[in-house]
Amino acid sequence: MRVAIAGAGSVGTAIAADLHAGGHEVLLIEREPDVVDRLRDELDITWVVADACEVASLDAAGLATVDVVVAATGDDEDNLVVSLLSKQEFAVPRVVARVNHPKNQWLFTETWGVDVSVSTPQLLTALVEEAVSVGSLVRLLQFEGGNAHLVEVTLADDSPAAGCTIADLGVPRDATVVAVVRGDRLIVPRGDTRLAAGDEVLALLTADAEDAMQRLLVGR
Repeated sequence: MRVAIAGAGSVGTAIAADLHAGGHEVLLIEREPDVVDRLRDELDITWVVADACEVASLDAAGLATVDVVVAATGDDEDNLVVSLLSKQEFAVPRVVARVNHPKNQWLFTETWGVDVSVSTPQLLTALVEEAVSVGSLVRLLQFEGGNAHLVEVTLADDSPAAGCTIADLGVPRDATVVAVVRGDRLIVPRGDTRLAAGDEVLALLTADAEDAMQRLLVGR
């Protein structure tokens, strides 16, 4: 897979290093020459000194040939511009964007070319809630411009889903249970998988199906 990353800060370089270690071809675009000179010897990837917010720079970098673009700068406006150009000008199949300020989360949608947005503050909040909440539906990640979510529920003793098989739950069409964690065991769910109190249930669903899944798993 060929991946282009905009921004050589701590986030961008960490992503680049992980992807490179995984055998992927990585292109890192950074507009500050001093930053590139300092990091080039530490990370054996393709470096491009350019402004990722300019069409000509992205064209010269070969953005039309990449499979994924990651807009990972520390500026939300730049990340939105990179995302929009990647999708509209170069038809990049998948665009992932970093959200630095949670108040800007609503902008990171398909309208701006974003397929998946990642907000570190919101993700940390969700992970805290996931760790301490029982009987509450917690959003972990969002996809497809915010219309699809990965959610987690730890089933309480009084959950209507406790004791039911997944087939009997009546999961709506726009939702699917993707995993069940029981103690230290990961269960890949099937229709005959029976849920129990204390199970961590992960589901992928659209916004329209969220209320229905809330009623099935939480009961309120």
